[in-house]
Amino acid sequence: MTILQNKHVRAGLIAGIVLIYISVIGMMESFSDREIIREVITLGDIMLIAPLVIAGYWGARQLQGAGSPLQKLVTGGLIGLITGIPLLLFIFLANQIDLRGVLVNVTRDLIEILTFEQESQITGSVLLLLTFILSAVSGAGLYLIPQRIRNALVISIVVVVMAGALSELIQQILQQVFDRDALRTIYTRDALNTSTAVILFVITFGLSLLWSNQGIVARQRIRELPTKQQKNLQRGGFSMLGVLLLVLPWLVGTAASDVLTNVGLYILMGLGLNIAVGLAGLLDLGYVTNFAVGAYVMGVLTSTGPLGVDAKAGVEIFNFWLVLPVSLLCAMLTGFLFAVPVLRMRGDYLAIATLGFGEIIRLLAISDWLKPVIGGAQGILFIPKPEIFGVVLNDPQQLYYVLLVACLFAIYVSTRLNNSRTGRQWMAIREDEDVAAAMGINTARAKLLAFTLSAATGGLAGAIFASKLGTIFPNSFGLLVSINVLSLIIVGGMGSIPGVIVGALVLIGLPELLREFDEFRLLLYGALLIVMMLARPEGLWPSAVHRREMHRAEDDPDTVAEPPRDQTVVVTGD
Repeated sequence: MTILQNKHVRAGLIAGIVLIYISVIGMMESFSDREIIREVITLGDIMLIAPLVIAGYWGARQLQGAGSPLQKLVTGGLIGLITGIPLLLFIFLANQIDLRGVLVNVTRDLIEILTFEQESQITGSVLLLLTFILSAVSGAGLYLIPQRIRNALVISIVVVVMAGALSELIQQILQQVFDRDALRTIYTRDALNTSTAVILFVITFGLSLLWSNQGIVARQRIRELPTKQQKNLQRGGFSMLGVLLLVLPWLVGTAASDVLTNVGLYILMGLGLNIAVGLAGLLDLGYVTNFAVGAYVMGVLTSTGPLGVDAKAGVEIFNFWLVLPVSLLCAMLTGFLFAVPVLRMRGDYLAIATLGFGEIIRLLAISDWLKPVIGGAQGILFIPKPEIFGVVLNDPQQLYYVLLVACLFAIYVSTRLNNSRTGRQWMAIREDEDVAAAMGINTARAKLLAFTLSAATGGLAGAIFASKLGTIFPNSFGLLVSINVLSLIIVGGMGSIPGVIVGALVLIGLPELLREFDEFRLLLYGALLIVMMLARPEGLWPSAVHRREMHRAEDDPDTVAEPPRDQTVVVTGD
């Protein structure tokens, strides 16, 4: 049997090319400045090793039961060797030719990082190659160990890496309980101490193993309980979650609360777009339109500046709470008006049309035509903060609760829609619009309703956004907002409400916490989307219906695709 197959060679070469790419764009050097464990490992080291571990694991998995454990380890080593060849050629080329004229990030520091700061380039290259081989062998070995131990190892490593990467946030939380001297025993500046990392790894590994052993038994016992007791347990779990959500901003501090409010805004928009994209299958690339309408309605009606209605009238007429439902209704009206001309469009044509609507709104926002009303490029200033019972909510920890209530309301409405007859009509249209029409569904009305209801939470998010910032400008409503919302739905799981929350935490929360790498955000978005499409196309937390659809063939091995039948085309004329 051939140990190394063409697909293994291809995987190794792809991993090598990926490492060269992230090196020449500056990611490797930037990430190497961020320590995870003090004087032990950096984020750049993890970026260098992780692709090899994944490639080695994948190579051993492809052999499955066809090869012995030794063959799997040898395959992993060969993949590591193949991965190192392109990178060694890159290092050799960088030493012979000055590439900075074309690739400005190919610096001497980068070469030193890749060769482990060895004085001899040959010694550094050999060390790099050995590191690649050992990393890929480790990935293959990871496949050979029992699954519960493998899962515990992966979880423990991820927890340690996240504890190091999010050191700033964790220290802000811990400093409310521990003094500075106690924190120094855990962190040295922004990196974990070695002892802390080891203790955290051991504790996480032990808890993961314990859960893998006892979790299945516990879940089985819960299933055997009477229905009433199961419901009581469920209520208890929701109560604990509710308490956590209520105290969360005071646990994480002001800076993290500001991140939570940004995540909440995208959860609101994601829940709305999920109706159009996830349920009805209507690809909307102009969702920022609804966000902008909600923000500008809030700005125009509540601003105390020269553009505000109250300022023009000379008396206070509107406030945040009165304008909030108005912004929602205006966004719904906008969604309705924009949906009417595109009801007959599908697929790419619909996406392009909605993209055009987003650009129309952006151009109107900066135009001189509407400048007397919405300020043009100068935007709207002096938008007041929400106020309740005489208390001005000008702190992120206070605004968090406004967004929490809005998100809970949107989740409740979305859940009711998912389980309603209208929701089933949308899902039927998503699967096949022609068949849905043949079954008696009024597809035009259902699509119109989907666009209108989808716009509601976008307007709600825009209104809260305007009041949160106090000022709004046209550059806040670019195409990137729509792309971000669509991306979090894809990553989280289309049609899934929990998936929207998970997607917002991954794509909005993590980048906000790691702003030092903000220049690579779009690149990481694209890479994550590609990985999701290949490894988990249904999303991180898919809906049950979407999961069944994606894995129908895997769940039913007896299902065989029918060969295409001859089709008879009937042409009718006058």
